[in-house]
Amino acid sequence: MSSIENDLSDRTYKFALSVIELVRKLPREMAAQEIGRQLLRSATSIAANYEEATVAFSKEDFTYKLSISFKEAKETNLWLRLLKDSELNKSEDIDKLIQESLEIKKIFGKSVKTSKQNLKKNAK
Repeated sequence: MSSIENDLSDRTYKFALSVIELVRKLPREMAAQEIGRQLLRSATSIAANYEEATVAFSKEDFTYKLSISFKEAKETNLWLRLLKDSELNKSEDIDKLIQESLEIKKIFGKSVKTSKQNLKKNAK
């Protein structure tokens, strides 16, 4: 695994841990718990799918796993914004997590685009 892969692997892992900490602090009301469940699934899925991508069986599999991480990052950003805007969480940490989810989404979005372009080039 390259240094860049290690950095992104660590970054997505730490992000997932931060989301776990946030979800643990949510109020015990139904809306917060449901959003928390969805958030937990999507945030941890980013890291899990990236880990799978790093050991993909093919370039197509790699691109597919990156695509899932990208989609999960988009979903995670939605849940975080809902928590903030609904005022179910008023912590300043949520702004940092929203920003991190945006950055992760952009990284995966660019990576998917590049990977798809490389697949097209190699197919010719």
